[in-house]
Amino acid sequence: MALAVQLPQNEAERLLSVRSLIAPDGYSTPELTSLVQLAKDVFDSPVAAVNVVDEDWQRVACQVGTIEISACSRDVSICSRVVFANEVVVIPDLSRHPELRHMPYVTGEPHFLSYAGAPVSIEPDMPVGSFCLIDTRPRDFSDGEIRNLRQFADVASGLLRLQKAKFVMEFAEEKLKLAAMTDPLTGFYNRSALVSLIDVMLNNALSQHQGFGVLYLDMDGFKAINDRYGHHTGDEVLTYAAKRISECIRAQDVVVRMGGDEFAIFVPDPPDITALSDLSERLLGEFRRPFVAEEKILNARLSIGAALAPNAGSERLSLLKAVDEALYQAKEAGRDRFVLLQS
Repeated sequence: MALAVQLPQNEAERLLSVRSLIAPDGYSTPELTSLVQLAKDVFDSPVAAVNVVDEDWQRVACQVGTIEISACSRDVSICSRVVFANEVVVIPDLSRHPELRHMPYVTGEPHFLSYAGAPVSIEPDMPVGSFCLIDTRPRDFSDGEIRNLRQFADVASGLLRLQKAKFVMEFAEEKLKLAAMTDPLTGFYNRSALVSLIDVMLNNALSQHQGFGVLYLDMDGFKAINDRYGHHTGDEVLTYAAKRISECIRAQDVVVRMGGDEFAIFVPDPPDITALSDLSERLLGEFRRPFVAEEKILNARLSIGAALAPNAGSERLSLLKAVDEALYQAKEAGRDRFVLLQS
C-alpha cells in the first residue's frame, strides 16, 4: 500500500540536493551520531534517526536506538510526508491513522505507534530528509517539544551542509592535483605523475605478484615536422598521436607524456609478455598511417622499447632505464619497430 503523497514542484532540484550528499545510505559522521543520540535521550525515545528520501527510497543516514530501522520504499515512508510537506509531521497514534494504521511496521514488528519528524535541508526550502523520533507507544508532543525537534533538525541540516562543503573542497583539491599531473595538450599524465601514481601502481602490482609492463615510445620524424612547419602543426600532430595511442590501450593502462614527442605506457597486470608485443605491434600499425595536419600529409612513425617487471626491474627507475635501452636498440636497428627486453 502506497501513501497518498503529493510530490513538490521542485522535486528535480531537490533530488540534485540529495545526490550532493556523500553516501547517505548508512553514512554518518561522529557529530551527527552524537546529535541523534542526544535527541534520543532528550525526548526519551526508543529510536531517533536522520533519514534521507531520494527518488525511490528512504535511506538511513544515521540512527540510534534499541530498535533498528532499515531502508524502505519512499511510497511507504512517513519521512516522505515531512520532506514533501516541508514541515513538522506529528502522528501521536499510528494505529488510529486512516492510512498508516495498515502499514506492516505498525501491524507487525517493530510495532511503531508514534512518529514525529522535522525537515532536514541542505539548500533553503529544499528538504532532503527528516530528523525523526519513533516510539512503540502512542505519544503526544507539546509545542515546546516540537520547537526543540525543529532545532535538532536545524543543527542536523548544518552538519550535512558542512559535510557537503568538506566533500566539495576535497573534490576540488583532487581536481587541482589531477590538473597539476595532466598534460594540457594530449590529456595524458605528465612526469609529475610518476611518483604519485605510477610508483603506487607498480608497488601494488608487485605486492600481488603480478607483472607490470612499460612501453617507451618515441615519434620518429616529429622534430622535422616541428622544425619545418612550426609548433602549431606539431601540436596538432601530437593531439592526433594521443588519440591513436588511446585507441590501442586498455582502460587500466596509463600513459605519461615524458617529453615533447616521447610517451611511456604503463601496463598493469599484462596477461603475459606477448601482450606487450601485441600492444607494440598495434601502436606501430597505427603510426604507419600518415597524419593530416594543416592540410599537410605528414609521417611520424614510432620506435618502441618495452620491458616487464619484475624481470627487467622492480623499481620505476630501473624499469625506465631498461625501456630506454630497448628504445635505443630499436632506433639503432632502423626505427619503426619495437625491442622487448626479456631481463
